[in-house]
Amino acid sequence: MTSKANILIIDDNTVFLDMIAMYLTDKQYHVLPAKNGIEGLKLFNSHSDIIDLVITDIIMPNISGTALISIIKKKRPALPVIAISGFGEHPITLAEELKADLTMGKPLVLRELESQIALLLPPPSVSTV
Repeated sequence: MTSKANILIIDDNTVFLDMIAMYLTDKQYHVLPAKNGIEGLKLFNSHSDIIDLVITDIIMPNISGTALISIIKKKRPALPVIAISGFGEHPITLAEELKADLTMGKPLVLRELESQIALLLPPPSVSTV
């Protein structure tokens, strides 16, 4: 069995965060949940070498998702980032300008999120030892 990816999820709505984290954990992903942008940035900085994908809310207090995308893409330009917003097109357009790999609106369809994650992540490498 191959190990699934490490996914950092950042959202200040804890119900939404817990729902996505539980769903992806059930799908065998390793999830690092963060309740706000500051916590998300700390997790990213301390685990940036093992994170395979980031999912972030766009509108959050203190550090917004757009600021996080900018910081993440400066440090790891190829790291896939999914930006999520329930506030219409302006935040989504901004996230796209900051090079988010995918933008999605709330409410999310979890199966659709999972299929988009699979498209953004490289296939697992097979060991030939």
